[in-house]
Amino acid sequence: MGRKCFVPAAHPIEFRQRAVELARKGDKPVSVFAEDRSISDSCLRSWMRQADTDDNGAAKLTSVEKKELSDLRRRTRQLEPENEILKRATAYFSQESVLPK
Repeated sequence: MGRKCFVPAAHPIEFRQRAVELARKGDKPVSVFAEDRSISDSCLRSWMRQADTDDNGAAKLTSVEKKELSDLRRRTRQLEPENEILKRATAYFSQESVLPK
């Protein structure tokens, strides 16, 4: 099996949640709030959209569902070649048992 590579998120989840919470209060425009915290405006707005989805359970995927989907796709990519090898091995050994000795 290949080595798993873990790349930590640029900002911890607690930081993101707090930033979204404070930005939602609306004391400052989102762009100013983001700039004050050295976050890009688009990044903060993306976090806010994802938080809205997570909070409201809308038709979009939640963060947990996105991660699960990503993990399942990765696992499928691993299993497909293994399955093909097993199919070929089964075909090979089934032919070998049918042939006269």
